[in-house]
Amino acid sequence: MKLTDPVIKAAKPKNKTYSLADGQGLVLYIQTSGAKWWRYRYRYNEKGQMLSLGVYPDVGLKAARNKHEQLRQILKEGINPSQYRQEQKLLETIIKKNSFESVARLWWDNWKPTRTERHARYIMVRLETDIFPIIGKKPLNEITAPMLVTIIKKIESRGALDIAKRALSTCGQVLRYAVAHGLVERNAAADIKPSDVLKPTKKTNYARLDQKEVPELLRKIDSYSGKPLTKLALLLMSYTFVRTGELIGAKWDEVELDNRMWRIPAKRMKMKTPHIIPLSNQAISVFKKIKIFSNSSSLVFPSERGQGKSMSNNTILFALYRMGYRSRMTGHGFRGIASTILHEQGYSHEHIEIQLAHTKRNAVSAAYDHAVYLEPRAKMMQDWANHLDALKSNSAPFKVT
Repeated sequence: MKLTDPVIKAAKPKNKTYSLADGQGLVLYIQTSGAKWWRYRYRYNEKGQMLSLGVYPDVGLKAARNKHEQLRQILKEGINPSQYRQEQKLLETIIKKNSFESVARLWWDNWKPTRTERHARYIMVRLETDIFPIIGKKPLNEITAPMLVTIIKKIESRGALDIAKRALSTCGQVLRYAVAHGLVERNAAADIKPSDVLKPTKKTNYARLDQKEVPELLRKIDSYSGKPLTKLALLLMSYTFVRTGELIGAKWDEVELDNRMWRIPAKRMKMKTPHIIPLSNQAISVFKKIKIFSNSSSLVFPSERGQGKSMSNNTILFALYRMGYRSRMTGHGFRGIASTILHEQGYSHEHIEIQLAHTKRNAVSAAYDHAVYLEPRAKMMQDWANHLDALKSNSAPFKVT
């Protein structure tokens, strides 16, 4: 008679251990303590053997029968189930030790000491979010170029092209580390270039300074001897990294100093969606100084010629020329500098892209995306302003991570 759950539950401990048979070697042992152990009894090379299959009810009747049947099939193939199980455990240990995730964490521990804590954490979050769920448990020698392509294409599909490129680069670094330590023979990522699998994007290159030149630029802006309103425009652009057109077309009814926000309407934005700039303490201070020079105009940066026009786009460019940055820096360059440094310091890619008003949005999400992540974006903008001030005063070392 095969066992049933009611029979098993009704089995009580006795003075000695006894067993209940389910057939074909599957047995449930009732211990004197009341514990109920599944066992598989079989013969291999004319010798009796026994394997544990777990404890009831953690391993139920159906689960025990499944395990038992698997081991019976292995025995039919002439393999000792006990030896097979030992080999499987060893294989699992080896796979776990040299899985992509385990090696990636070893690489990260080795790589992070020369990086900022924020940047290092950002890389690990990206691994845990985009990479480990797909290939984390796979042995290194099973990682293939098509697997990596699948990962970066999936990231690209959500509009995060830059993250897709960085993901491939990180995977390449992990696998290169594995090759160097003899954990795998070759780096599957070496066979792929982002341009081979990711869609090209139209990119306009704007002149901008190297990061190491930023402290000097900030000091030159601070000591600029031209028109005060131009100097304040440069300061505000550095703190907010808006587009030049968005800056010079600013109106006072967009600026909410009490709420610490600058709301730019969709009609003035390149992507035709509204945009919010959380204002740092420094940016608020600049706006208050600008108010003195606005002459009651509705425009934050009115033209000197009047007639209800705003400051010329060339005003910013010519001021940079006067400071010695002809062909080396433009107003748009502040955006590239901010993006690069904030990414390297480990701030969220999504937060940076929304703050730059880069994020591609459909008609439904466009009405909402400008207002998402306001709290972390506000912190990021304050951190950015503090960072610029520290660079300008040399109170903190400038380190490219």
